[in-house]
Amino acid sequence: MAHGFLGYRSTFMLDFVVSALILIVPLLLFSLFTVKIKRNFSLHKKLQILLGAVLLVAVTAFEIDVQLMHGGWQNIVDQRETPLTPEQFQYVRNVLYVHLVFAVSTPLLWATTLFLALKRIPDPPKPCAHSGLHKKLGWISTIDITLTSVTGLYWYYVALVVSS
Repeated sequence: MAHGFLGYRSTFMLDFVVSALILIVPLLLFSLFTVKIKRNFSLHKKLQILLGAVLLVAVTAFEIDVQLMHGGWQNIVDQRETPLTPEQFQYVRNVLYVHLVFAVSTPLLWATTLFLALKRIPDPPKPCAHSGLHKKLGWISTIDITLTSVTGLYWYYVALVVSS
């Protein structure tokens, strides 16, 4: 297996998603800044739709790459220069399970938040009756994507970086 562009025995798409996980939280914070501080509802809407679409495409391409092209994450981890012990492998698997809780809930929350916003918030966007629920869903989604990022980065670290 070729090295990913981050320098580990990974895949291009795995390294791409890891890079996206590093960038998504600051971009999301910028989007929140545009709406909370600048009160630029239109830019916030555009950024959220763009971030959602980019993440959907990236995660779909990632899953195709990992599952179909490489036969699953275990095959990628097995290409490490230093093989994992059974205990390390179990730990990596457990970290992945925790990550998947957030990785699965994030697109569901984000899609719900976007769908309801597009349906209930006027165009051009401005505060309305849906704003209270939208704020709650938005903050839950923000926390969820942040936890997705943190756990995903940690999984990459323990699965591919430590003692490679």
